Amino acid sequence: MAANGEQIVAATGSSIVNRLRRIEGQVRGVAQMIEDDRYCIDVLNQMQAVKAALGRAESEILKRHAACCVAEAIASGDAEEQQRKFGELVDLFEKAKR
Repeated sequence: MAANGEQIVAATGSSIVNRLRRIEGQVRGVAQMIEDDRYCIDVLNQMQAVKAALGRAESEILKRHAACCVAEAIASGDAEEQQRKFGELVDLFEKAKR
């Protein structure tokens, strides 16, 4: 069963990297738009698209963390490890609120 879970994580990791590479291309495109002195609203629309894409990537990474790291901590039965993983998530969400 662990091998199957590892395959899922690897596939998810690969899709996240691909998503980040597309975002990287989008950011380069925005930089080019600035260099080309494109209409500000067009640039801002592209910036919104980049932010949305980053948000989707972040969501995928969070799902991966829950499915792997957090699930492993729960399955281990180690209360200290479970608390640490839970604390990491709480800290992350607190940072996001700022």
